[in-house]
Amino acid sequence: MKEKMKKISDVLKLVFGYGIMITLFVGGLTFVGYLVALVVGGDTAALICKIIYKNIIPVMIYATTVLVIFGLITMYLAGEKALTPSKRK
Repeated sequence: MKEKMKKISDVLKLVFGYGIMITLFVGGLTFVGYLVALVVGGDTAALICKIIYKNIIPVMIYATTVLVIFGLITMYLAGEKALTPSKRK
């Protein structure tokens, strides 16, 4: 049973890692999009910012929420305890 949980935890850790990496990359692209809008200016800049704000950012928020749940499940299945003080000998 413990080996099965470890395998599931490893798969979820892989999904979590790649998912967070993709989400951070998309976040960087939105930053670049806002910089491009700043340089372009005018109505085009407003359209770029509107597309980023209405279409990309909500998807990023939902994706990161699901990925955090994957991360918590991974920690639970692996038996890891984060942010808890350890007893020193």
